[in-house]
Amino acid sequence: MGVLRAAAYQLFLIVTVIPYAFLCLLWAPLPRHWRYRLTVGWPRMAVWGAKAILGIRWQVKGWENLPDGPGILLSKHQSAWETLFFPSYMPRELCFVYKRELHWVPFFGWGLALLQMIPINRSRGRDAFEQVVRMGQRRIDEGRWPILFPEGTRIAPGKEGRYKMGGALLASRTCTPIIPVAHNAGELWPRKAFIKKAGTITVSIGPLIHPDGLSPEALNKRVHDWIEGEMRVLNPERYGAA
Repeated sequence: MGVLRAAAYQLFLIVTVIPYAFLCLLWAPLPRHWRYRLTVGWPRMAVWGAKAILGIRWQVKGWENLPDGPGILLSKHQSAWETLFFPSYMPRELCFVYKRELHWVPFFGWGLALLQMIPINRSRGRDAFEQVVRMGQRRIDEGRWPILFPEGTRIAPGKEGRYKMGGALLASRTCTPIIPVAHNAGELWPRKAFIKKAGTITVSIGPLIHPDGLSPEALNKRVHDWIEGEMRVLNPERYGAA
């Protein structure tokens, strides 16, 4: 049954993303705000499909911690599910930081390119971060929220990657508070797994972490400590006595 559901969901994604990509091209002349609202209809559909076909439900703790103003989301990264959920349900437009080459991915990349997020040219080495700061400040000034995954890649449940400094540096340089987010999506939708599990994902949004008076290193540590501490609340069985 798990294989059949997984196959049905994969087919659902394929048959919806292709026509949706062409629709993205059709509404490209519209203002960015409308392009965003229309384009994130597909990830929202994908989250709905995961619930309807795979039985993956979700709940959120800490909605009240989201600011009515600037913010930078720094989130745990365990699966593809959260990359679909965040743009679909956050109250502000999100801007992912990603390598520019993704624009060349058929269908998915086309829609991404039209949303004016924060693509970076990694071949430019150290200047790549300056690109993030320049574009990040621009997006924040537009009322949008940059989103970064500090560990840089998907990490298996119960594991912890090294928290890179990019998000903390961006917050420090732009004087923007951080919205820390923990979740356990990897418990149901593991990395590179074809078969997913039914159940409920919990997304936990923490209190704002302000950069005022903190070095980027201290800011990064606070983000790390809150997210990893909350992971132990969400799934204590993964961490045992530690």
